Amino acid sequence: MSKITRRGFFKRIFTSFFVAIIASGVGYYYARYVEPKQMNKVKHTIVHKSIPKSFDGIKIAQFSDTHVGHFFDKQDLENAVKIINQEQPDVVFFTGDLMDNPMEYDQSYNLIHILEKVNAPLGKFAIYGNHDHGGYGTETYEEIMEASGFTILKNENTYIELIDKSRIYIGGVDDLMLGRPDFRQTLRNIPEDAYTILLAHEPDVAEAISEEFHVNLQLSGHSHGGQIQLPFIGPLITPPLGTKFYEDFYYLNNLTLYVNKGLGTTRQPYRFLVPPEITFFTLKSDQ
Repeated sequence: MSKITRRGFFKRIFTSFFVAIIASGVGYYYARYVEPKQMNKVKHTIVHKSIPKSFDGIKIAQFSDTHVGHFFDKQDLENAVKIINQEQPDVVFFTGDLMDNPMEYDQSYNLIHILEKVNAPLGKFAIYGNHDHGGYGTETYEEIMEASGFTILKNENTYIELIDKSRIYIGGVDDLMLGRPDFRQTLRNIPEDAYTILLAHEPDVAEAISEEFHVNLQLSGHSHGGQIQLPFIGPLITPPLGTKFYEDFYYLNNLTLYVNKGLGTTRQPYRFLVPPEITFFTLKSDQ
């Protein structure tokens, strides 16, 4: 018989407590219908000596884990696009899990018509999440994103270059759970002194990345922040490869990791103390 840790013991107690709250009318209504629709704007400034001075003020938007079809519908996605465009980002990143089940994609949603409205003069980039590959949905996701004007980065990198020829590099790795990730291929030929952003759906890979590769900023999703959190306990449920790092910033060696809480839900349609978010990063040179 396995021993249960003190933390595990209290986690079980509070999980049961939360279930009891959810079962009540007010708690259920809030966690099911109020918080999942909040769509917070979260804003941060990223300062680094490798960011070229000409990139000062460049704004990046990150959205993730919409899970369209699982209690996140066409109107929700349209609202997300409006929020992104209101902030007028220069670059937009989508870090995976567009649909909860691509094989059940309802063509009447016309996601292309919605996503093509995302405005980003310096580029729109996307990577695969585990749900984007799930159910043989790889090609469906690729078709939607490319038709919407997004560049899918699958074990490859590219760069954003300004008029003075200064650059930052963007790498995108294939999903760790259902794809065929290759980090060496993803990051190859990037200059050592270049400011490098890695898009990786699952955040827990950050430890290995920080020890072996030159990456300044890793942007991830996947965890949904746990979807349900309790004070002093933290997230009640986190997915594989999203258990160590599940929300906000983490610092590992020379790597900064940011984990977006996502917009949709999966498994259960609840959020509690983990409101959906769209994140905006403003770059600033520390030269």
